[in-house]
Amino acid sequence: MDKDIETRNKLIKLGLNIQYYRKLRKISQEELSENSGISIAVIGRIEASNVSSNPTMTSIFRIADALDVAPKTLLDFKDDN
Repeated sequence: MDKDIETRNKLIKLGLNIQYYRKLRKISQEELSENSGISIAVIGRIEASNVSSNPTMTSIFRIADALDVAPKTLLDFKDDN
């Protein structure tokens, strides 16, 4: 598989994981934005599967803290080998 496509797919999975844990905790994108210190626009782009967003590690750490999960949880892509 092309490395660019592979990376894009992983970024999509990251966004979907963030969205999953956010919804599991029943918080809005706005609340996640407030709790993480990351703008709601950036949260929206990270979660959008049709937008290629490449969050920084700092953003991933802040989001993980706001969701009360380990950063590795957000990077656990269940169907990867």
